[in-house]
Amino acid sequence: MSQIPERLRERLRRAASDAGARGLGAVVVAPSPDLVYLTGYDPMPFERPTLLILRPDRDPVLLVPELERPLAAASAAGGLTELHGWIDGVDAYAEVARLLPAHGAAAVNDRVWGVHVLGLQAAAPELDWSSAAPILGALRARKDADELDALRRAGAAADATFADIVGLPFAGRTEREVAADLARLLVEHGHRTADFTIVAGGPNAASPHHEPGERSISGGDVVVLDFGGELDGYHSDTTRTVVVGEPPEGFGTVYGFVHAAQEAAVDEVRPGLPIQEVDRVARAVITEGGFGDRFIHRTGHGIGLEVHEPPYAVEGDDTVLEAGMTFSVEPGIYLPGRFGVRIEDIVAVTDDGVERLNRSTRELQTVG
Repeated sequence: MSQIPERLRERLRRAASDAGARGLGAVVVAPSPDLVYLTGYDPMPFERPTLLILRPDRDPVLLVPELERPLAAASAAGGLTELHGWIDGVDAYAEVARLLPAHGAAAVNDRVWGVHVLGLQAAAPELDWSSAAPILGALRARKDADELDALRRAGAAADATFADIVGLPFAGRTEREVAADLARLLVEHGHRTADFTIVAGGPNAASPHHEPGERSISGGDVVVLDFGGELDGYHSDTTRTVVVGEPPEGFGTVYGFVHAAQEAAVDEVRPGLPIQEVDRVARAVITEGGFGDRFIHRTGHGIGLEVHEPPYAVEGDDTVLEAGMTFSVEPGIYLPGRFGVRIEDIVAVTDDGVERLNRSTRELQTVG
């Protein structure tokens, strides 16, 4: 086992301490990005429960199926936690219950399978169960220097992908073919995986999560490109809208409002600002332009080990921005049957403002 990063010990300590401060006797974490963040261990989620038990009053314990104990022991988790194996035929939830407080409050992370939640509730009926998201989400939202560097590399690779894709032909090719080029370029520029490559042409651009299909892209089409993947464990996610040849009527006006909304929202980002204010600023620009009812999604989402994670730039999320938080800023306008426009960058909150992690041009690009 290689040297255990000190940051993992600190994350475990902080999670347990924060749980205690919230009156929780335990936090239970299943295989997920949360478990990776805390221990570096990334097992597949199965019907056999693997569960990390964090308590403010004792060292962390990782309950693992006995057949997976060697894998856990060889990971950083082997040096960070007490490994507690269980064998098939044993009630694993009863084993967990023996590691939990007898009464009070406990929490589970958001990626626990329903069958495991039910098993925990049955085995520990005296505990009041809730979500651990307020603890783990808050910890993961504030990226450290290494995480920020990984996100910068992912963003730069996505920018390089966009620079290349606009030099390739669009007209006469299907959305699926252009999406395949995006996936190839993401990997060529360093991504381990290309997790999503939305290519939405013409009227399909009015569907924010359109699945690329066999529609042939033609002259005059607006094309929304939303793509990203994983690089060094962290994710990219960027959107640019391009046009094939001459744009359709009214497109320039719509693009101008989206561009202005994105600029205004990014400029608003700073420490101490509730993240919902970022959404309000973007929405105000688009509403003043007369398209408020066609901005049909939140302005942004956190990003890191997952493409979508807290916090969220949406009305009702009053998370106060702190240095190290990273999230997307991606306003859009969607006109059914005609076209749509979205512009998206990942940003990081700095000590005194904001840093864009995507630097590719946001000026309209015409493709062939």
